[in-house]
Amino acid sequence: MAAQGDDKAVPGPDASAPGHRVAVAVVGAGPAGMAAALALCGRGIATALIGPPPGPDARTTALLGASADVLADAGVWPRLEGRAIPLEVMRIIDDTGRLVRAPEVAFSAAELGLAAFGWNVTNDDLNAAMAETVAAAVAAGRLVRLPVLATGFAIGDDGVTVGTAAGPVHAGLVVAADGARSPARAAAGIETVSWSYSQAAFVTTLSHRLPHGFASTEFHTPAGPFTLVPLAGNRSSLVWVERPERARALTELAPGVLSREIERQAHSLLGEMSVDGPCAAIPLGTHVARHFAARRVALVGEAGHRIPPIGAQGLNLSLRDVANLTDIVAAAARNGGDAGAPAVLEAYDRARRADVAGRAVGIDLLNRSLLSGFLPFQLGRSLGLYVASEVPPLRRLLMRGGLGPGVGPGGGARMGGGAGKSAGGAKAGRARRPLVAFGPCLW
Repeated sequence: MAAQGDDKAVPGPDASAPGHRVAVAVVGAGPAGMAAALALCGRGIATALIGPPPGPDARTTALLGASADVLADAGVWPRLEGRAIPLEVMRIIDDTGRLVRAPEVAFSAAELGLAAFGWNVTNDDLNAAMAETVAAAVAAGRLVRLPVLATGFAIGDDGVTVGTAAGPVHAGLVVAADGARSPARAAAGIETVSWSYSQAAFVTTLSHRLPHGFASTEFHTPAGPFTLVPLAGNRSSLVWVERPERARALTELAPGVLSREIERQAHSLLGEMSVDGPCAAIPLGTHVARHFAARRVALVGEAGHRIPPIGAQGLNLSLRDVANLTDIVAAAARNGGDAGAPAVLEAYDRARRADVAGRAVGIDLLNRSLLSGFLPFQLGRSLGLYVASEVPPLRRLLMRGGLGPGVGPGGGARMGGGAGKSAGGAKAGRARRPLVAFGPCLW
């Protein structure tokens, strides 16, 4: 584990130059940045979104729990829900082959009165829905959009000036949504703590002969999780965590050979398989910011945290950043406060610290428990899954605890809305207000 600073910040722009003046400037126009800009301007906060649009991205994202609520509040969900596939069941299968093996366990959203734990979407569909909503907000005069890179940051006592090729933007607060190597974070002097793993995630999409039944299935293997997540029809997305050399070798296999290897690893659970999308091997590592706000800069998304794609926590964690920050800034605005005031930054830092640190540590422990052959680790994981499988009250308590506030002991989250099912299934309503924590990797 290493503490590190960031790349040297580019020189600051001329703060005296004319330009746009807003309460908040969001730097970075990927999904986290677009969500932040839409959420803030939707609360009546003068906002600018700075950054070029994202390029094509064939990967997928599982939006769990209240992530759909964040997108609904931002106006994005109605444009996306028809292409979102419900995740009704989370299945965990111990495929470690070790002396102590956990029982198979399946968690059903219906046990909590929910239509689904979440929804799987392609990143291209997600980005398109967000871009359409951004364009509508710009047309309505609610959002300033500058589709260019930020070229520098001048941070002063009373505001920040963001330099761009389209002219400077003056703001009380900069929301850094500019990625893992965030220049805005560097300008604010915020350091990160990071560590890496001897693993990589092989990702692709595939078709299969048998229906997935809207179940996400995760095999726990000695090298890491192998996770199939439903897409429309008889298709699924795959995240296969392996040793780096093995993951790279998979990307080089011929399509037919690769398809047979994936089917073998999945124990033919979904029948014959055929890879139908691009493949990539992504090195696994984690970084977490030491602070989530400082010097009129607040971090969202990978500017503040990056964790392995285990348990679907990546974008879901980023959308929780957005929800917390929007509530805090909107509360300050109602009282006539400064969006970048120390009290706002301190409140946001407190709100995100425990959540992000808890997720990062939890995913780290889960991952290391799979990699370790240490018998007590295997006993603990197996016992936990056995209890979850065989003791219904504890099982429901675990699911509610994972879903977070909003799903209390007396009942589930409200069902409504309609993300469409494929292949003749019924409509699945959208669960309301559970905070995102529960995913395929509960243990």
